[in-house]
Amino acid sequence: MLSIAILAVSMAAIFVRLTNAPALVVAAYRLSFATLFLLPISIRALARAKPNKENILWSVFAGALLALHFATWISSLYFTSVAASVSIVATTPLWVTLFNWWIYGKSPSFMVLLGVLVAISGGALIGFGDFGTGSRPLLGDLLSLVGAIAAAAYLLIGRHVQKHGVALNAYVAMAYGSAAVVLLPLPYLFSLRYYPYDLKTVFFLILLALIPQMVGHTGINFAMKNLDPTIVSTTILLEPVLSTIFAMILFAEIPTLTTLSGALVLLAGVAITIAAKKGYDST
Repeated sequence: MLSIAILAVSMAAIFVRLTNAPALVVAAYRLSFATLFLLPISIRALARAKPNKENILWSVFAGALLALHFATWISSLYFTSVAASVSIVATTPLWVTLFNWWIYGKSPSFMVLLGVLVAISGGALIGFGDFGTGSRPLLGDLLSLVGAIAAAAYLLIGRHVQKHGVALNAYVAMAYGSAAVVLLPLPYLFSLRYYPYDLKTVFFLILLALIPQMVGHTGINFAMKNLDPTIVSTTILLEPVLSTIFAMILFAEIPTLTTLSGALVLLAGVAITIAAKKGYDST
């Protein structure tokens, strides 16, 4: 499930680039369509789960963080290269590890920490290889970093809610729905139009909801419940490798030697982290 989810989320940057809509509009429609498509399942899941007030509040908070993640990360793709954007947002495992340490007081093993740091170093190399590409790369990089921090908090809250008895379908219904509610007014507040857009844009907005969101994010949430959070978030670092390959094929964004070297370092970090799973003091 995690492998399928990573492949799915790796397509997100490509789909965003293929739309002809502003970033906040893309983010709003992505979550709104996903919420709408999941509605029949969500209603049944929520009726069965009957989550308590605490779990509802945590899920809504997770949705707000998810909205922040998409608003900032999708915006970053309009200012910097695909490789730089997805590499910086892929620093999520560092923030997951730090938050996990800070909240639960359980430090990762040396090998897990080493694997995370090696993988993040690879992600940084990928980004550095493409820095300077785009209209405002520094702004794009900063937006992507905010997106990474928000994503880390969102993933850990999702793990917490599911560990406290809320089924995956019920959790994503509340989180995605809350994110959609937060995102929908933003285009209006920034004087952006909701419609009309060409059929190509509508098509890729629907694909964003179906593949990276419903398959990708839902699969990652499932993995967060059943696997170690640091391992899940570190494996997600494979996303910039796949996204860079897709961008190279579709947009002729040819990666530099530094970018290619970063991909190899990143893969080595993922391998170290997975191999060190037994040494990690899981929460």
